[in-house]
Amino acid sequence: MDLESIVKALNLKVISGNDKLKKEVRGGYAGDLLSDVMANSKEGDIWITRQVHPNIIAVSSLKDHAGIIIVQGNEPMKNTLDRAIKENVPIMVSDLPGFETIGKIYHLLTEKH
Repeated sequence: MDLESIVKALNLKVISGNDKLKKEVRGGYAGDLLSDVMANSKEGDIWITRQVHPNIIAVSSLKDHAGIIIVQGNEPMKNTLDRAIKENVPIMVSDLPGFETIGKIYHLLTEKH
């Protein structure tokens, strides 16, 4: 499944990386502790977090995530957005709480077609 399908299904607001929405999402990871995300997430994951600071871009780039979804309607800080654009990291925003966002994405990724 690609990012664009997830954006449409969850009505996400795309903040950066509009040109990267065809990236394949291979899995997902939810977490706010950066060391945990660095240790346990995988390449191609969509990362669900409520963090908005620039360090999320460094972690996402390092792990080669498909993108980042910030939950609860939170917006990235300006310097986070600037860094996301520079490093070509897609950021999307969900108005839903993390639990609901994660459940919907899990359902989309595991649904039999």
